[in-house]
Amino acid sequence: MKLNKLKIGKIETPGNLLLAPMADVTNLAFRLLCRQHGADLTYTEMINADALLSENRKSLLKGLSSSEDRPFGIQIVGSSPEKLRKAALFVENEYRPEIIDVNMGCPVQRITGTGCGSALLNFPKLVYEIISELTDALKTPVTAKIRILERDEKTLEIAHLIEKAGAFALTVHGRKAEQMYSGSSDFAVIRMVKSELSIPVIANGDIRDEESAESALDFTGCDGLMIGRAAMGNPFIFRRIRHYLETGEKLEVDRQAQQLEDFETYVTLLEEHDLFSSLNLRMHAHWFTKGLHGSRQIREKINNLKDGKAIIDLIKSSCK
Repeated sequence: MKLNKLKIGKIETPGNLLLAPMADVTNLAFRLLCRQHGADLTYTEMINADALLSENRKSLLKGLSSSEDRPFGIQIVGSSPEKLRKAALFVENEYRPEIIDVNMGCPVQRITGTGCGSALLNFPKLVYEIISELTDALKTPVTAKIRILERDEKTLEIAHLIEKAGAFALTVHGRKAEQMYSGSSDFAVIRMVKSELSIPVIANGDIRDEESAESALDFTGCDGLMIGRAAMGNPFIFRRIRHYLETGEKLEVDRQAQQLEDFETYVTLLEEHDLFSSLNLRMHAHWFTKGLHGSRQIREKINNLKDGKAIIDLIKSSCK
């Protein structure tokens, strides 16, 4: 069995499979669905510290959780230690997450252009200040998520500073910011970071199926795996990987039936938690129909629909 417990601060999870924070993806309904399939820890979409402090409604909604969504982490993004501290204190008091994570890895221009996300990695002193400011002010364990840098020693410098500043864990995405999501995740650098730190290190990037999950754990020696894009429209990936790490055997599954069932459950959860107004359902439906028989035609028809039930009926009729 390769599925180990994960301990971050006082939180201990039965396994070490984490759902990555993803903008426009990891809303409460999606997190709950991934949990049903075996995700041990889930994260909200990243929340902009400035938007949170100005009480932007959409940002406030991102932090919503429920009793079934525990333990969960809230990821915040910003570049000012003071504003991040204020936003994190608000998050701690308002939502009571088990973890507050700082985004230091997002490579998207609208984030890096304001000095946030992976742009922070160019300023080691600021990275240290941000994590120190948060760990001093919060009762909640603080973690960070980074990308690797051009030179290995720079990646290690950042990782050591984050640990020294009091972070309880570090997630490392094995791509450089310039790569965005192209090329491959460099697990050798993640392994190097893991070998140098005493806090838990979580591997992220290119974990897309049973074999890649097993090899990532074996090769890096990391304490956990964070799954991102491979879970979009495919929350069942957690059940598959969990089963494989526990038993060494693969689950036999009818992918078409499973994705339809998951999308139906997803729509129900969106309804239950009144989340329809805060997302683009058609975009999510595109993810859930990816790879299905006739998926291109299905997606073209979805573009004309807005109602969850109508989309489900369309997918069902197309899959017969």
